[in-house]
Amino acid sequence: MTVITYDDLAADFSVETILQKFAGDYNDGINVCEAICDRHAADAGRVALRYERADGRRGEMTFAELQRRSAQFAGFLASRGIGPGDRVAGLLPRTPELLITVLGTLRAGAVYQPLFTAFGAGAIEYRIQQAATKLIVTNPEQWPKLKDVQGVPETLLLAGAGDAFAGEADALFEDALATQADTFKPVRLGPDAPFLQMFTSGTTGKSKGVSVPVKALPAFYVYMRYAVGLRQDDNFWNVADPGWAYGLYYAILGPLLLGCTTHLNEAGFTTDNACEFMRRYAITNLAAAPTVYRLLMSDEQVVANYPTVRLRVASSAGEALNPEVVTWMNRVFGCQVYDHYGQTETGMTSANFHELAHPYREASMGYPLPGYRLVALDANYQEVGVGETGELAVDTANSPLHFFEGYTWGEKSPFHGRYYLTGDVVTNNGEGSFSYAGRDDDIIASAGYRIGPAEVESALLEHDAVVESAVIGKPDTQRGTIVKAYVVTRPGTAADETLVKALQQHVRKRLSTHSFPREIEFVDALPKTSSGKIQRFLLRQQAAKEFQQDANTGALA
Repeated sequence: MTVITYDDLAADFSVETILQKFAGDYNDGINVCEAICDRHAADAGRVALRYERADGRRGEMTFAELQRRSAQFAGFLASRGIGPGDRVAGLLPRTPELLITVLGTLRAGAVYQPLFTAFGAGAIEYRIQQAATKLIVTNPEQWPKLKDVQGVPETLLLAGAGDAFAGEADALFEDALATQADTFKPVRLGPDAPFLQMFTSGTTGKSKGVSVPVKALPAFYVYMRYAVGLRQDDNFWNVADPGWAYGLYYAILGPLLLGCTTHLNEAGFTTDNACEFMRRYAITNLAAAPTVYRLLMSDEQVVANYPTVRLRVASSAGEALNPEVVTWMNRVFGCQVYDHYGQTETGMTSANFHELAHPYREASMGYPLPGYRLVALDANYQEVGVGETGELAVDTANSPLHFFEGYTWGEKSPFHGRYYLTGDVVTNNGEGSFSYAGRDDDIIASAGYRIGPAEVESALLEHDAVVESAVIGKPDTQRGTIVKAYVVTRPGTAADETLVKALQQHVRKRLSTHSFPREIEFVDALPKTSSGKIQRFLLRQQAAKEFQQDANTGALA
């Protein structure tokens, strides 16, 4: 296989060339379902999806079958007067019906809106009211949540006539689709028309709306083809839930855009389940959050029961990837796992590329995707030099793949001039490479030092006793802020003062005397979002409350 260098692809990059790879044309309009499904359906046997349901049932669907089923769903939408610009929400687990809902919505030119199945009634209510959602597709397990939601739109329930709640829904999924034709002419849209309605994770304040336009497709293609390195003969599994951006963009849209088979596993994650799934389907290309790799690493004895699992490549996104995870994946699975960076707003924008030759820097988020120019800005919005730290930003004037133009309802302005500000702090390594330091509000300023929590967490994770860690800044009367670590230890470990001192010494030796955690608290679990990201802001609030309580009782005197 011919090796392409990163520099060569970046030098010759054009959006038009990428569009040609999936027969796209902005002048004639693009239908996303056509781009990711129909053009592969002529090969009648080409498999688009392999899946396992929570009850163990397994199956697969071809692109041709998805073309037919999505036409039926689009016909149902049209019969309800739902079309371009209208939001259709899927409150569904990782099942074939989810794909039919997504593709059918896109075929009709409507806008698909994911609702994560762990959402409560309040989160659902806010999102459907904000988006003026026209239809919710769900199943009996999720249906009770809707009873506490104000303003529920029309409902389509995945149930038979005799099943629970069947009589309460406006229509039943299979019955409704059975009355529709097997063909439906795809509705083509211009490049700026939305086809997805996302929401940010909303760790502070209300979640902000992100409308993803058709012109995002070339960016999805570049990431899947060159960063994930997806090949036609790969068996690809992205563990992320399609209720969130990384799962929807790159477990469904991305692999189908390349005409590759994707895999969905409805069951919740366990090491046994994941390894058995990889064994059964001979997964060669894996994508997941760092949490997944850390859990696998902590259960190495279980992983050892699956010696036939052999990955070709693996990708990590969602948080900074710890170097020890990279080493472990190489040793146990015989594959390289690369760190990637992106946001709901932008899709993935920086990566270490499996299919491009470039210098590799450990603990780095890699290089900008060709089609993006990334920079780090100081407090005065000036680009910083090599070795300096600043806020990561997209130079939109020089990033032809950039597609985010602002939050859907103008909730916030994340731009300064031509720069989109990510809110993430990075170190400029030079030659286009960056290393993640943390969120702007995660950075710890202690005794004049700026300390990135990610590197402290990585150092802690190198210790054999540690499974997970989260590092935050805690108020301190002398230093302004001190480094505090919350640590989850391996089962059977004595979480005592001796271990505290050992971990502190380990970080001192690994990093520096000013970076070590002056406080360590052992916890059973770390607070996380539904998509698996650590909620450091909750830990910061807890630490601030502890400081205030000590001040009130005179313990700080």
